[in-house]
Amino acid sequence: MTVILLHGNPETPAVWGPLMDAWQGRDVIAPALPGFGCPRPDGFGATAEDYLAWLIDLVESCDDPVHLIGHDWGGILTARLAIVRPDLLASWASDAVGALHPKYVWHDAAQGWQTPVVGEKMMEAMMTPPASERAAILETLGLSPTIAAIVAGPMDATMGECSLVLYRSAAQPAMIEWGRNPERARAARGAFLHATDDPFVGAAIGTKGLAEDMGARTVLLEGRGHWWMLEEPAMAARVLETWVTNES
Repeated sequence: MTVILLHGNPETPAVWGPLMDAWQGRDVIAPALPGFGCPRPDGFGATAEDYLAWLIDLVESCDDPVHLIGHDWGGILTARLAIVRPDLLASWASDAVGALHPKYVWHDAAQGWQTPVVGEKMMEAMMTPPASERAAILETLGLSPTIAAIVAGPMDATMGECSLVLYRSAAQPAMIEWGRNPERARAARGAFLHATDDPFVGAAIGTKGLAEDMGARTVLLEGRGHWWMLEEPAMAARVLETWVTNES
């Protein structure tokens, strides 16, 4: 069965590169979210619901149910898909389950992006400087210099525009609505990838309780931060292989 790795914001599939290099013998694909290092399709709205519809189409195009593993916004989309279309999944794993908890509060940067004028200024500061300066900004968020340079290259106005639309469409109570009826996700084997040092969603209030409601087990990534897949790719690959093969 196919494994799909779904990246977040402001990222491209490059964040999965080292992990994919370490994960041998497995059919793994890492698609780009529309507008993130690739063109924004004509008529694509870039709201949360638009990205969910895109993901459903992608997974439906696979011959068999897939193992869907999501990080950051990819993790939010993964958790939502597990609720609305668990029939498409052999299994799912997300490090961002907490974003669907009814008490989740968006982090400061997200709240800035959700604010008119403020968000545009923030995105301009992030997306328009030379690539080297963009990479330096990403390094302050925890990316290694090598990966920061790779991710910074495709960062552009299109990604910034899509990010603003996405985050504004996800302002509360939108995520509260996405998290309703979590028990529906029990129809597919699920996991909460708990990176214990993730300051954005890993320690969100009520995350473990919501994961339990979704029938998901907690897979501990002790001492790992938001970019756990970059901090120790070989370890991350072993953890995910164990999950996919249902040996844990």
